[in-house]
Amino acid sequence: MDRRKIVDRHQPELTKWDPLSPFSVGNGEFAFTADVTGLQSFPGQYEVPLGTQAGWGWHYTGGKGRFTERDAAYQTFDTYGRPVGYPMKPGDKAEAYHWLRQNPHRLQLGRIAFRFLLESGAEAEAADITRIRQRLDLWRGLLISEFAVEGIPVRVTTACHPTLDTIGVRAESELIAQGRLQVFVRFPSPDMTNTAWAKSVFPDWEHDDRHRTELRETGSRHAILDRSMDEDSYAVNWSWNTDGGLEQTGAHEFTLHPKSQDRLLECSVGFAPRDPQTAAFDEIAAASADHWEAFWLSGAAIDFSGSSDPRAYELERRVVLSQFLCALHSAGTMPPQETGLMYNSWFGKSHLEMHWWHGAHFPLWGREEKLLRSMDWYTEILPVARDLASSQGYEGARWPKMVGFDGKPCPSPVAPGLIWQQPHPMALAELCYQADPSTATLERFRDVVFEGADFMVSFAHWNEEKRVYDLGPPLIPAQECHPLDGSKNPPYELEYWKYGLDIAVRWAERLQTEPNPRWAEVAAAMAPSPQADGVYLAHELCPDTFAAKNHDHPSMLGALGILPGAAIDRGVMLNTLLKVKEVWRWGSAWGWDFPMCAMTAARLGEPDLAVDFLLMDAAKNTYLTNGHNYQRPGLSAYLPGNGGLLTAVAMMAAGWEGGDGKANPGFPQDGSWSVNWEGLKPWL
Repeated sequence: MDRRKIVDRHQPELTKWDPLSPFSVGNGEFAFTADVTGLQSFPGQYEVPLGTQAGWGWHYTGGKGRFTERDAAYQTFDTYGRPVGYPMKPGDKAEAYHWLRQNPHRLQLGRIAFRFLLESGAEAEAADITRIRQRLDLWRGLLISEFAVEGIPVRVTTACHPTLDTIGVRAESELIAQGRLQVFVRFPSPDMTNTAWAKSVFPDWEHDDRHRTELRETGSRHAILDRSMDEDSYAVNWSWNTDGGLEQTGAHEFTLHPKSQDRLLECSVGFAPRDPQTAAFDEIAAASADHWEAFWLSGAAIDFSGSSDPRAYELERRVVLSQFLCALHSAGTMPPQETGLMYNSWFGKSHLEMHWWHGAHFPLWGREEKLLRSMDWYTEILPVARDLASSQGYEGARWPKMVGFDGKPCPSPVAPGLIWQQPHPMALAELCYQADPSTATLERFRDVVFEGADFMVSFAHWNEEKRVYDLGPPLIPAQECHPLDGSKNPPYELEYWKYGLDIAVRWAERLQTEPNPRWAEVAAAMAPSPQADGVYLAHELCPDTFAAKNHDHPSMLGALGILPGAAIDRGVMLNTLLKVKEVWRWGSAWGWDFPMCAMTAARLGEPDLAVDFLLMDAAKNTYLTNGHNYQRPGLSAYLPGNGGLLTAVAMMAAGWEGGDGKANPGFPQDGSWSVNWEGLKPWL
């Protein structure tokens, strides 16, 4: 396959300001998001912040020990005669509640921007930027920005080093020789204090007294800046290729006045906890090109170009851009947040129930090493997960839902009650094992799989009357609009419990060790998925699923599609899928719901329906010029949608274990789709 041809035909381009589609460069652990100038010169033009973020960049407002989970208010819920506490509401401890939700949070490491001067001496505004043409070279990972200021052309190339948290910038313009182009770095306050989700997205550019920026070292062509805030700190290394003066132009702002007669400025800015490194622009750009070319030439590729279905080009565009975005934002050393490294969402925390959607596609596309980078984090936080289970009277390790880098759970109206993140590490570990079926893989994730399974059998409750194991209450299903104390036996979670426990049994067999006998016992006797009138319900206590509760995630569909659905009736699930398509309030759904439905349709032998779901015309199934999955104002990047798309496409093309072996089983077989691929692996 001509992989470069496939990638190049989907390079995103802009010819005007687009407030929803800034472009990013990055390496999986660090990302820099730019406006049409190639830097962050006019952030006010965008609906969301233009971020500079790294996997290591976190902050605790007021210090790490200001509050602990013991300071939260807990509400007790009856758990079959036993009270269990969950921090769901602020109660009389609002300050602790909000601090724990917000801390630790990811840092906006700094704004790197151009300042353009007009002939009058005034600073240029966004309206003064004309003749815009910006292109993201996906094959090389380079952002190329062309524009004019008062008719004078400017060309900027922006790149990120693949192993250093460093960007390189080359600017070419007569404005440099005229002294009318400057570069400045400005740092925001590190705090996150607004309890409203939408307002917490934006960094705080005030409160200069809450942090310090010190010029540690300076020369004619470099500077090192030290940043400190409460107990946290990092450093910035800034170098440039020409003589120039560095001036402090604000409490936390430094401006470079380049002196060059050859109309060329090259600079690099590196970030690190202690000693950041930089490199020459040519080295950064070359390393970026090598890195991304190797990425595109490795793993899998798919080509829809021979299709007559007019939607095929758009699906291929989404697939190409989603591969780039997930490698850039979702391939770090811990599970990412929904917005990746673009800007903070949900108070800068990661949501572990989304890790599957961020990363399950990597092994299917032959890039399992990108998932493996974040899998070891579960081993690191095992003590936290054990403590969480123990504090609630359970065995094993209970994975939290909404976390910072430390893995500690935080209070929330929903997060403490979710359980569907629990089997995720097992399912992801199994994907890693399928990619590398070695004893080393088994040993690497042994404790994560086994201790996670121990919690699952401890959490399931034996129903003596029905002779089955129930789940909940209390629990909140993946369809989060259901109450913690009124939800029981949701189909997806029931099937996922069985699936995860079966994995644990297989891992014990592979390791030739005795499994916990309760794993198989509970897996074999999970309660049947509740149904009524020929369709599956959201859960056993919700008879009106398709009336009052036909919004949010139609998660009952995940029981067959995402999962093999060993105990699911295919006819009932098809009825459920068709009912969901008919009556669901799709404006309330989320980006990953569409690929989830497509996977269910594919497994049911309905390929036309699978494609219809995957490309449904719905607001939250929108994919912007930059490839991000738009959800709503303030949330224009939602990577679980991108990752889910890649997982569904892999399944629809390569099939799944236990399938009939037919080529491209999830795509229509009437000749309207030409699906050529290499390197994809079948779904489990």
